[in-house]
Amino acid sequence: MKINNVILRTVAKIVVFIILTLATYLFLAGHNSPGGGFIGGLVLASALVLLFIVYDIETVQKAIPVDFKKVAAFGAFLSVGTGFGALIFDVPFLSQSFAYFNLPFFGETELTTVTIFEAGVALVVVGVVVTIILSISEDV
Repeated sequence: MKINNVILRTVAKIVVFIILTLATYLFLAGHNSPGGGFIGGLVLASALVLLFIVYDIETVQKAIPVDFKKVAAFGAFLSVGTGFGALIFDVPFLSQSFAYFNLPFFGETELTTVTIFEAGVALVVVGVVVTIILSISEDV
């Protein structure tokens, strides 16, 4: 039985936007303050889980046709790849590097290799959490 709850769907659209904004903030703030890829990935996964609850799983999978197992695998590859990238420059495994660049519209901006590592962690967390939720929902 499919329940058509207009209020829930309308509120969910707003809440998902707020959750995604918070996930982005937590991810980007992670290398200088609490947050990072793990917590940003968890918050992002919670937005996807909310969409799975409000809409049915088939609808969300049609809108977001992503294999989350591949997302998790790519995230793991990305995180480990940053470690091996450090070895190319003859520094210890997972050593970070940063520099300041003058970017258009943003001005002087710090860019770090840790952000690439954190992106990999976030992708792993999102992929694993959503895969677990989808596998649990198949059993019901």
